[in-house]
Amino acid sequence: MALRACGLIIFRRCLIPKMDNTAIEFLLLQASDGIHHWTPPKGHVEPGESDLETALREAQEEAGIEAGQLTIIEGFRRELNYVAREKPKTVIYWLAEVKDYDVEVRLSHEHQAYRWLGLREACQLAQFKEMKAVLQEGHQFICSTVV
Repeated sequence: MALRACGLIIFRRCLIPKMDNTAIEFLLLQASDGIHHWTPPKGHVEPGESDLETALREAQEEAGIEAGQLTIIEGFRRELNYVAREKPKTVIYWLAEVKDYDVEVRLSHEHQAYRWLGLREACQLAQFKEMKAVLQEGHQFICSTVV
């Protein structure tokens, strides 16, 4: 049976686009262990927890961002299936926008750094092609959705 994890692709919108035209920035966290990979906050589903509850709990535990500080973007949910540590893994992601552009990020011991990045930079740091694809799909969804 595949390990199941859930997370949020957390983003913020710059009120004034930057020089490189990045108006949307994604939050990526760098793992403290292994290959120190960069991903959005995510984690394993606890017994009795819904997938979305897991994603919200993980955002709070790993980045210090609480559910009330986020707006879940309706209509976007992506499932990734891959092998991690020789076991099948399923990760479900939702898009979530921070309500405050300057929200404080507080890392847990599981991560050693965080960065807010435009799509191109985020895709460069996200080493896995499935993660890059989800970031690109999320960016396209945000840009095509009137909020």
